[in-house]
Amino acid sequence: MKNSIPRYTFYKHKYGSELLVDVVELKYVKKFLAKSAVHTLNYYDITFITEGKGAFSVDNQTYEAIPRDVLFSKPGEIRNWDTHHIINGYALIFEEEFLSSLFKDSLFVQHLSFFQIESFSSLLHLSDELYTRILETLHDIKMEIDSYQQGDVHVLRALLYEVLMLLDRAYLKMTSIEEGRSREVSNNHVSKFMNLVATHAKEQHSVQYYADKLCITPNYLNEMITSTMGISAKQYIQSKVMEEAKRLLVYTDFPIADIAFELCFSTVSYFIRSFRQHTGETPLLYRKAHKP
Repeated sequence: MKNSIPRYTFYKHKYGSELLVDVVELKYVKKFLAKSAVHTLNYYDITFITEGKGAFSVDNQTYEAIPRDVLFSKPGEIRNWDTHHIINGYALIFEEEFLSSLFKDSLFVQHLSFFQIESFSSLLHLSDELYTRILETLHDIKMEIDSYQQGDVHVLRALLYEVLMLLDRAYLKMTSIEEGRSREVSNNHVSKFMNLVATHAKEQHSVQYYADKLCITPNYLNEMITSTMGISAKQYIQSKVMEEAKRLLVYTDFPIADIAFELCFSTVSYFIRSFRQHTGETPLLYRKAHKP
């Protein structure tokens, strides 16, 4: 089934040689969203609102964005924002490779509090002081990009790292999480499981599949997920399948049967039954209630 939601890829050679980080103004981004504000990205995006007020959705959560708000989105998440009322701001965009090639932790970006798969919220409101400081750093990043020479990325990495750490500290404070606390996804197997599910949940619904990928037993995987997240591995997989079902119901016009096929359910009736057990309503009623 062909996905009708536009997917934007990173323009790696915008400045000639390959560069995996950029800062762009929202009024520039709007030009590419003229036909449809609903879209997905294949890179990380941190959007800073500077002017205007309007709705900004990331996956199934909608926020009323105002100046000094920051919105975080990961590759593959469905975004939708009010391009008429959100007047301007900045998008700090980058590919994971830009930082993972520097740090020993290949999952550095995914371990940031606001990019964790089970993060509390996709929105953060900045204080005046932090807002001013980060905007100045974004300006420095843009200046560094404008004078970029191939391979000279050390200052850019340092500036991006500074922004990410400042936001991470503010996000942790907002969610009342102590910085010294061990994060739930720090467990390597749990983190890898969550990322595998994010990638393969459409076509792979069994715990056995993910256990095999991690070279552990299904029982051991289930014990780790239950102790960490309070739900079984099967329940976690099902929740992600249903999140994808909700996206397809709300953001596309695909028939219910096509969605069931896309998500690899054996029959349409099984999909409808599973969806109703998870949400309390049928796919059709959910679409009618939530589709814009």
